[in-house]
Amino acid sequence: MMFIDPHIHMSSRSTDDYEAMREAGIVAVIEPAFWLGQPRTNVGSFQDYFSSLVGWERFRAAQFGIRHYCTIGLNSKEANNEALAEQVMELLPLYACKEGVVAIGEIGYDDMTPAEDKYFRLQLELAKELDLPVMIHTPHRNKKEGTSRSMDVCLEHGLEPSKVIVDHNNEETVKETLDRGFWAAFTIYPKTKMGNARMVAVVREYGSERIIVDSSADWGVSDPLAVPKTGRLMIAEGIPEAHVKAVCYENAIKAYSQSGQMKEEDWLNPSAIDQRQLFMGNSVLRGQKPVVESQKEPVLID
Repeated sequence: MMFIDPHIHMSSRSTDDYEAMREAGIVAVIEPAFWLGQPRTNVGSFQDYFSSLVGWERFRAAQFGIRHYCTIGLNSKEANNEALAEQVMELLPLYACKEGVVAIGEIGYDDMTPAEDKYFRLQLELAKELDLPVMIHTPHRNKKEGTSRSMDVCLEHGLEPSKVIVDHNNEETVKETLDRGFWAAFTIYPKTKMGNARMVAVVREYGSERIIVDSSADWGVSDPLAVPKTGRLMIAEGIPEAHVKAVCYENAIKAYSQSGQMKEEDWLNPSAIDQRQLFMGNSVLRGQKPVVESQKEPVLID
């Protein structure tokens, strides 16, 4: 079975993770722009970070056989530094139209401050202008209220729910998210947010329509194999394979292919890996023998 992890912060992960993910069946990832664990202090750090998402990280993933996409946005935490946020807003259109960018995100609320609301709304307007999907970050505190408010604001700005992926859902928020026609994504963490056993129960209760499983793996305690582990647990627990394929693979394609940037053929008919290649003079190698494949055969699926 093939898997997609549609929310994972690979800039925080090692090449060992890429190799393990590929071995586990992950063929593509989406890396949302997010904060670094401490506040950035100038707009240049955002510029370099966005450049790495559309450049180096895309190259690095391909060198280990995984297709890399990203989302571009100003995260809610850093929206509270309004002087810096104004400068970042000028950068966003320059990167949102780059190859491989599949949404504006992850954006939304953290503490639900007026500044967060202001820049959330501005980025929703940018998504409308560029006809891109939106990835919503729902707050860790006041989750239910923040999720409802995020959807309210999206509708106020005229976004179609089918183009909005609401992430970090839990059992309290899933019904409303689905009932209102939005995509409901779930972050599977080892100790917080959603566990994979809880995710099995959600799919058993709600089915697979518009539900997406991701890992949100980053620099904290997290698991880059959360999606395949959850999918295999679902199979073991008797969830129909068609439902597992939907929530761990197909729904991510349906949601993010609306950008025009994500196509299944990107990984079904990949270029052969050649780790002798360089990106701006840099290699993924550290003295080891490079992997050099002959031309790959296309993957055939039913």
